[in-house]
Amino acid sequence: MVSNNGFQMSFRWHELNRDFDMDIEKQAEMKAHITALKAEKKALILAHYYQVPEIQDLADYVGDSLGLAIKAAETDAEMIVFAGVHFMAETAKILNPGKRVVLPDLNAGCSLAESCSAADFSTFRAQHPDHIAITYINCSAEVKACSDIICTSSNALQIIESFPSEQPLIFAPDRNLGRWLMQKTGRDLLLWDGACSVHEAFSLEKLSALKLMHPEAAVLAHPESQLPLIAIADFVGSTAAMLKFAETDKRKIFIIATEAGILHKMSSRVPGKTLIAAPAYSDNACACSECPYMKMNTLEKLYMAILNGEPEITLREDLRIKALKPLQRMLEFTD
Repeated sequence: MVSNNGFQMSFRWHELNRDFDMDIEKQAEMKAHITALKAEKKALILAHYYQVPEIQDLADYVGDSLGLAIKAAETDAEMIVFAGVHFMAETAKILNPGKRVVLPDLNAGCSLAESCSAADFSTFRAQHPDHIAITYINCSAEVKACSDIICTSSNALQIIESFPSEQPLIFAPDRNLGRWLMQKTGRDLLLWDGACSVHEAFSLEKLSALKLMHPEAAVLAHPESQLPLIAIADFVGSTAAMLKFAETDKRKIFIIATEAGILHKMSSRVPGKTLIAAPAYSDNACACSECPYMKMNTLEKLYMAILNGEPEITLREDLRIKALKPLQRMLEFTD
């Protein structure tokens, strides 16, 4: 069961994000067309947990940034259709130079990635030549190419702790994730001043009031959230880690402080448990925090991307090779 701010909902938040002119019958027809076309084109659909439910349901794999990067590296499909945002599709292309990688909407960007330009980051690195740059995967290919190693929220802690304590480290671009990692490791990281608008949109006041209404609920927070919110969370982790926690924890009510798209997959994994989207400052339809970029992908755009093999992600080979090296270093930490 999914609820929000104490009011029961039948998961209506996602209905507001689907194609307004597509009724249920047309949607079912479109899904059938996509499934058939995917087989014909030998395509693999990868989708992030924050995508709309109808795209998640069609995907061959739904996951977080680390899981998606691994699947992209492993696939033998001829076409990778990335239902996510631009930096994710770029990562798939970096790992698969010989495959066509398409993104349903080329304008699906990322507020965090946009907070760190390659030119500014290159200058920043030059000012600290003794530092190793650990860069969160939510960045452009150009920024990856300026980095020593990439990380995700699933493996950032492990990667940071792999370096000697005396080694100076840069962490970019997410200051909130960086501050949480500093707390966890005791390391003095040099942080880039970037942030994810989705994870900075939660209202601590509203969340505290919601917790009072549901004292038995466990608060699950993504480490991209601000520290005051993290401080009241019962669990902090990546989207994949949140899912696992909700599955294994004995509590029956969970308040989820990350992008609301995760509730679709989580609700199928924890039947009988109540999920509450952490409230945002804004009063949107779901009173939750949603990523407008993630929601730019639709069934129709997904179909057209597979049909036409575009919008295609392309990268200069010299840039791809430079960005590949820190990504490969990250994947060495994957079990």
